[in-house]
Amino acid sequence: MIPVTEFRQFSEQQPAFRVLKPWWDVFTDYLSVVMLMIGVFGCTLQVVQDKIICLPQRASSPDQVTPSQNRTEPEMESLLQLQSHISTLPKEMKGLKTDLDLQQYSFINQMCYEKALHWYAKYFPYLVLIHTLIFMVCSNFWFKFPGSSSKIEHFISILGKCFDSPWTTRALSEVSGENPEEKDHKKNSATNINVPPGEGNLEKTQSLRSIPEKIVVDAPTASALDKKEGEQAKALFEKVKKFRLHVEEGDILYIMYVRQTVFKVLKFLLIIAYNSVLVSEVQITVTCNVDIQDMTGYKHFSCNHTMAHLFSKLAYCYLCFVVVYGLTSLYTSYWLFYRSLKEYSFEYVRQETGINDIPDVKNDFAFMLHMIDQYDPLYSKRFAVFLSEVSENKLKQLNLNHEWTAEKLRQRLQINANNRLELQLFMLSGLPDTIFEVTELQSLKLEIINNVTIPACISQLEDLQELSLYQCCLKLHTTATSFLKENLKVLRVKFDDSRELPNWLYGLRNLEELYLTGSLSHDASKNIVLESLRELKCLKTLSLKSNLTKIPQSIVDVSSHLQRLYVYNDGTKLVMLNNLKKMINLTELELVRCDLERIPHAVFSLTNLQELDLKENNLRSIEEIVSFQHLRKLICLKLWYNSIMYIPEHIKRLGSLERLYFSHNKIEVLPSHLFLCNKLRYLDLSNNDIRFIPPEIGVLQSLLYFSVTCNKIESLPDELFFCKKLKTLKLGKNTLSLLSPKISYLVLLTHLELKGNHFEALPAELGCCRALKRCSLIVEDALFETLPSEVRDQMKAE
Repeated sequence: MIPVTEFRQFSEQQPAFRVLKPWWDVFTDYLSVVMLMIGVFGCTLQVVQDKIICLPQRASSPDQVTPSQNRTEPEMESLLQLQSHISTLPKEMKGLKTDLDLQQYSFINQMCYEKALHWYAKYFPYLVLIHTLIFMVCSNFWFKFPGSSSKIEHFISILGKCFDSPWTTRALSEVSGENPEEKDHKKNSATNINVPPGEGNLEKTQSLRSIPEKIVVDAPTASALDKKEGEQAKALFEKVKKFRLHVEEGDILYIMYVRQTVFKVLKFLLIIAYNSVLVSEVQITVTCNVDIQDMTGYKHFSCNHTMAHLFSKLAYCYLCFVVVYGLTSLYTSYWLFYRSLKEYSFEYVRQETGINDIPDVKNDFAFMLHMIDQYDPLYSKRFAVFLSEVSENKLKQLNLNHEWTAEKLRQRLQINANNRLELQLFMLSGLPDTIFEVTELQSLKLEIINNVTIPACISQLEDLQELSLYQCCLKLHTTATSFLKENLKVLRVKFDDSRELPNWLYGLRNLEELYLTGSLSHDASKNIVLESLRELKCLKTLSLKSNLTKIPQSIVDVSSHLQRLYVYNDGTKLVMLNNLKKMINLTELELVRCDLERIPHAVFSLTNLQELDLKENNLRSIEEIVSFQHLRKLICLKLWYNSIMYIPEHIKRLGSLERLYFSHNKIEVLPSHLFLCNKLRYLDLSNNDIRFIPPEIGVLQSLLYFSVTCNKIESLPDELFFCKKLKTLKLGKNTLSLLSPKISYLVLLTHLELKGNHFEALPAELGCCRALKRCSLIVEDALFETLPSEVRDQMKAE
């Protein structure tokens, strides 16, 4: 006997593949096993016991001569008399004499088996075995074919992890609104769910319709989650995304399954066709006519096929199983061609779970999900959640809350430049809910965080006044919007496109400072996209780092209360500045990198202006500076990083100036009129081509800061040291060779820069500058050593 287990390799597949075997495939597998047993049983009988038994036929042919026919007529009469006499006597019964021995019978049986027995009766068991093996191989071919098996193995691997992982069970209970106990119950009873037969369409999948309705409830509070499980959940979402992109590109699985089903139907028809005709050829009695008379004396034989009766019953039984197999294959073909198996809708899952962004799928991905539904629709329902970005964000949020506890967030709190307690978060996957437990938070800074949703619980942060959003996509709950309208004082937004600007910022009625960084014109026409700021009734500071060609009209809406306007262009020429005239309450104005060639005339109308910064423009001449005499409140003028060649004498009319910046220009001569601005406290003339400092500098008795680094100055006037309030004096990178002993007059000096000159020694009078320490004396070490030891010790002392 040949064991059936020897043929398992033809149909064996991984146990996990059972989820892709619908009921008809399982049923036909069992039918194949039964047919295989019939074939093996028949083959065993064929090899061991199958034989034919033949006897010669005496009068079946006229040319067959018997020994009695050779006798003469008188001999026949005497013989009959003798037989009649003998018949009256008691006698022993004997069979017919054939004059054949055992070897001749064996020869006759073998010849008749080969010549007279029909081929179907001889090879029927082998045909059953071959057909059954082909059926078994065909049923599982798509599990073995390289182009399809790799996709199936990957899908089964992901599906199993999504269904069985402990993390997944907890996470899905969060996103789908189910309790963990309900999920566990469904998992345990998954195989007991009965799917009623019926017809369905794409939108209303029958298998999904059988899932009971449930009530969507609020997600429970996240419990402590294992970090490893959180990482596994992240990996699952990434695998599902990549797998979907890969599988939806083709339909090889669907084509392979259709082909093998069609092949089974055609093979069924072939088997039924020829078996129905030939099964009657399996007969018990067989007439054998072989030309072996020279060897046996007979030509016609009557034979008995010993296994014919059993083989006939096996053949009819086999045909019955083949008919059932074929009808099942026909039903499979109907299912394949009647339904849209290359599209799959999660409509019912979306309705039941409340996750509305679960996408429909197509091609091989859809086909596998249809096959999964035939096994257990709960698999598709659980798997669907991993296709949703909402559920992915929810899982990330749970993991984020676990990673960023309230205590960890408190450790990152710092005091910012505005003296507020600030928390900065950078490149996170979302916003931790635990942040709303840090109630002492005053400033929140978020950088490069996508899908940020501010929930209603932000109202717990009663001290929050400052919010910074750098390249963040932010959504607000209605309650959160109301809270920010009432409490937010400072808002900083950095964006790449004006369409990313949040609409809710235009309704922050208590906002005092607004800083916008990004392109405000999203097309080549440079049209500025900035809605009306009319609702910002308390706005005092507005900063725009963009590519403006004109002052936006929307800024005029807040001109009545705007006090500080900062415009930082990217080098784009700012042409139209007429709107500046309407901002009469401006106290600070910065126009940086606006490619200005002249000082804008609109500036001269700002009578309340106190600070003006024109940094990094293209100014060469500043003759218009005479008009600044009308700006009585102007105390700070920054004309640095330009191409100014000279300072006009009209500078003397700016008697209110206290801070003046002329660094990084091309000034060669300092006019004496400059020092008539006797209120100057801060004067920066560094990085120019100045060779001489006029002695009139001694007039600046209020001067605290004076810098002429990176110039060509060869000597210092003694009058410089009459500015006895000087605290910072920067003389580095010039051509000075001597430092006057009158440096001792500067008793308040705290910072002195001398490095990069031609000094040979430092005067001992530096010791009179008691506030000057070694760390604030910028000079070469060798030059410092020329000071007396007591002076050095004094400077090194804390």
